[in-house]
Amino acid sequence: YSHCYMSCFKRVPESLKMQTVQESPLNLSLTLGELLKKDTIKVELIPEKKGLFLKHVEYQVTTKRFAVSVYRRYNDFDVFHELLLQRYAYRVVPALPPKRALKGGKREFIEGRRRALDRFLNLVARHPVFSEDELVKTFLTFSGSDVQTKLRDACKKLGDEFMTCKYATHAKDYLPADIQSQFSSSRELIKNIHSSLQKLRDRAERMAERSKENATDLLMFGKELSSLGSDESPVPILASCKSPWAALRRSVKGLSVEFSLLSEKAAEQGRREEDDVVEKLNLFLDLLQSYRDLCERHEKGVLHEHQRALQKYGVMKRQMLSATVQPKEQVSVEQLESRIVQQENAIQAMELRNYFSLFCLHQESQLIFTYLPITSHILGAFVNSQVQGHKEMGEVWQDLHSKLKSLFGDGNGQSPPLSPK
Repeated sequence: YSHCYMSCFKRVPESLKMQTVQESPLNLSLTLGELLKKDTIKVELIPEKKGLFLKHVEYQVTTKRFAVSVYRRYNDFDVFHELLLQRYAYRVVPALPPKRALKGGKREFIEGRRRALDRFLNLVARHPVFSEDELVKTFLTFSGSDVQTKLRDACKKLGDEFMTCKYATHAKDYLPADIQSQFSSSRELIKNIHSSLQKLRDRAERMAERSKENATDLLMFGKELSSLGSDESPVPILASCKSPWAALRRSVKGLSVEFSLLSEKAAEQGRREEDDVVEKLNLFLDLLQSYRDLCERHEKGVLHEHQRALQKYGVMKRQMLSATVQPKEQVSVEQLESRIVQQENAIQAMELRNYFSLFCLHQESQLIFTYLPITSHILGAFVNSQVQGHKEMGEVWQDLHSKLKSLFGDGNGQSPPLSPK
């Protein structure tokens, strides 16, 4: 069986050999726009269901491509992710968020996990290979009672990508001669991009947080003005003859309306920064991290197993040499020969897997570079968010300025100086 299995690897169809460079399956021809159009997934939290002893979080997963909604629990995502990794060990499979909170409050953790699951599914559903897979379609569309069993059955039927991809056994024919140096330079560049975008995301998060804090402060500022203006304490006669405070404090109370509106605008600004900037950065960072994980899998998995197999083969060859120099029982020599043939087949299979792994890595590197223009989308969203936020808040501040002039201006409508000249 192993001999037949290996011999089929050696036969490369002539039609595949004759393909031009432009037609090579190694090259991805998709644009960012085409990737983003593949699907849009929404993962929404639905109210907790309480059983007799436990309550659990459930998600509504809606796919635009298949126009259907299904319900999933975290454990369903976990099984799906595990099977996706089994089937596509040589591809960028994004990580799942943790099952339980490591720090912070429960509500913040649940919302953060929902966002991460949303990003995970969108990256998977837009991947040029995953998007056409039965496993992915099952997760997004199956509405039966036991999705995990359905997923496992689909995975058993399909096997891993090496066994089903028509290019797997002759991937070497498509690889450029300098594939290793290309891989090294791509890996280093993507590592640097990942590092810079993490810092940008951290700053964007802080800005969104400050916008929310600003919203709270503006609201409290307005409440304090309202409290000040609502003070009904009588003004002493001594002060009342010199100060218009009794009349002014009623005006001060009315200013809380503008500050409440400013608070709403600042909160909207924080939400925009979080949704349009931080989340988009997180999506791309998830993809970059999964690429770095893939590089580690390639080195620790296929390459490491290949090296171990070669070492084992070397030991067997030495044993065989020793057996021929020092005659032993014929049976043990034949057994050793059989094991050497098996090991040679195993090494050949591993070599093919190693080339296929490099083939996939080359494609996944192209996928990362196809996604790179998303940085301009993110910067555009960031600038638009600031323009909109400052414009809206500027209009309210201007209204407030006009109101102050009419309330506190002197006889000529001029506001009194706030500091001595």
